[in-house]
Amino acid sequence: MRRFGKWLGRVLLAALCAALVIGLWKGEEIKRLMAVNSLFEPDLIVRNFSNMDAAFLHTPVGEAQTPPSALPDGPKMTLPDGTAAWLAARKVTSLVVLSNGQLVHESYHLGTKAEDRRISWSLAKSYISALTGIVLAQGSIASLDDPVTRYAPRLKGGAYDGATVRNVLNMATGVTFDEDYTDYDSDINRMGRVLALGGLMDDFAAGLTQTFARPGSEWQYVSIDTHVLGMVIRAATGRSVVDLMGAHIITPLGLESTPYYLTDGAGVAFALGGLNMTTRDYARFGQMMAQHGAWNGRQIVPKNWVIDSTTASAPTGPDEYGYGYQWWMPRDARPREYMGRGIYGQYLYINEEQGVVVALTAADAAFRDADVQQQNIALFREIADRVQGDANGKR
Repeated sequence: MRRFGKWLGRVLLAALCAALVIGLWKGEEIKRLMAVNSLFEPDLIVRNFSNMDAAFLHTPVGEAQTPPSALPDGPKMTLPDGTAAWLAARKVTSLVVLSNGQLVHESYHLGTKAEDRRISWSLAKSYISALTGIVLAQGSIASLDDPVTRYAPRLKGGAYDGATVRNVLNMATGVTFDEDYTDYDSDINRMGRVLALGGLMDDFAAGLTQTFARPGSEWQYVSIDTHVLGMVIRAATGRSVVDLMGAHIITPLGLESTPYYLTDGAGVAFALGGLNMTTRDYARFGQMMAQHGAWNGRQIVPKNWVIDSTTASAPTGPDEYGYGYQWWMPRDARPREYMGRGIYGQYLYINEEQGVVVALTAADAAFRDADVQQQNIALFREIADRVQGDANGKR
């Protein structure tokens, strides 16, 4: 019995040592996995969305400018009636409104601050669209109708074999991808765990094999399409998305705080939703788009690309939003009205004709609700009308 006790003690000690070694070795991965599992918890979500760099692999993008590019103050607007109730109901964390490039409203809520670098989620897709236009104009991508496998041959034989760059931009690849955030085993949540555990997003994309439609024939929102677009950009240029985004968009915009991307285990940007920056800096990007790609006397994004990418061209149904190249258009879109948007209520609303840009961040669990989405658009339009009325001396 004494021998058995000694043996058992040694076994337990060895097991404890092994557990400690594994804990030290895998500690960061376990921490990130726990962060994914608690990311959207109601009592943590606001703090999490402002501190994604505390739990995930990440890398800076470009360089902030001192002083940042001008975002001059304009006459402060009076928000439409009912805005306070809407801000509370939608769990808005920040709201910035520009009128012809002037800051006419700025407010922060639920304990957030102006210097918080908030997670973009799928608003980041619109940044990748702008980068695609730049790379295309430089000639690195020969044609939008090239197959993605021309640039990313490891996609041959998988679900993306046969899809073109345009199909990916339009989210009309026909690739089967489950975006249900409430289902632990959905594709989007499996992808999140790959990211958290330091896996490789390229492997995940190449591992997809199922399709539901012929490329170009049907529209369906497929987040991983944007990662494939990033694969094309990287292969076509021989440079990383982080490097290209920093050189061609972030640094030229003259932002006030250096943004960062979440990355996978190989340092590849989480291009489809991992950009983090201040709300004012999101607004700067929106204002550049509203000015057809021009900023501080420099053409950052080609004008024709801005117009093409923000015009509905995807084969969406009559009851669906319009979709361009990673940009959204309301069903009853006003002239030159479009949006970038992400889960939980991240928006970049642009109305070129009224000269209005609205940057919004939130932690809204009801973001999927069609009525909520319509209420958001209605509020953005009320803001645009109020701003235009103020500019014309009307109330």
